[in-house]
Amino acid sequence: MPKKSATPDIKTIRPILSNGKIKLADIDTNSTCSFVGDKSTTAAILDEMSARLTTLQTVLYAEQKHKILVVLQAMDTGGKDGVIRKVFSGINPQGVRIASFKAPTPPELAHDFLWRVHNQVPAKGELVVFNRSHYEDVLITRVHGWIDDATAKRRFQQINHFETMLAEEGTTILKFFLHISKDEQKQRLQDRLDDPAKTWKFNIGDLAEREKWDDYQRVYQAAINQTSSPHAPWHIVPADRKWIRDLYVSSVLVKALEDLKMAYPKPAEGLAKMKII
Repeated sequence: MPKKSATPDIKTIRPILSNGKIKLADIDTNSTCSFVGDKSTTAAILDEMSARLTTLQTVLYAEQKHKILVVLQAMDTGGKDGVIRKVFSGINPQGVRIASFKAPTPPELAHDFLWRVHNQVPAKGELVVFNRSHYEDVLITRVHGWIDDATAKRRFQQINHFETMLAEEGTTILKFFLHISKDEQKQRLQDRLDDPAKTWKFNIGDLAEREKWDDYQRVYQAAINQTSSPHAPWHIVPADRKWIRDLYVSSVLVKALEDLKMAYPKPAEGLAKMKII
């Protein structure tokens, strides 16, 4: 097992996990999750966490035993890309893969909704981040009326079976809902319009989706409550403060990797006495 670095104490972060009965409206999107610190002290902690994560990912890849799946879901502007940039920036790309799920293609629509997802799950030694995921098929599809409640209920059950199979096959599943407020989304959308360096991110379609805010909160709450389990829990991440969002995700990921108690493979016999000439 690689030696642990002197990671600053972040045990004060209190995870917010779905118990099957969460109400998103009751969760403060501006919370610090009891973290003792502020934005000015967080940069050094995140750097240390990044270094620790880099080491752990190297062992994950070398050991070729475990698989890690990180699922990121959020409302528009919720910070999925920001988490990927900040949390995974120092990791060797050889063992990490980002899978983004856009609108399904005709061949994908011709198959079951999990067909395109299963092809992207991690292999042994790999860490895969889903930027959006199979949950889009019980979120946007419900808001727009493309599936009915009976179909959604059936898909919840299929997702649970799918994730159970992945877990039983050795995949550690970490699911994060980056929870922002409607006011924070308004500010972030306005920032994209006001900043020439961010305007390219603005999509006029986001305004139409914003009008369905309450509907999205309803279907997100249902999806989280119906698909959170001991082997694939949903973390509700207060995401109005980007620094606490990044710290939360980093801390959960590092702890999950440390709990695997990974170790570098033993060298082949005879290598200890070998000399390169």
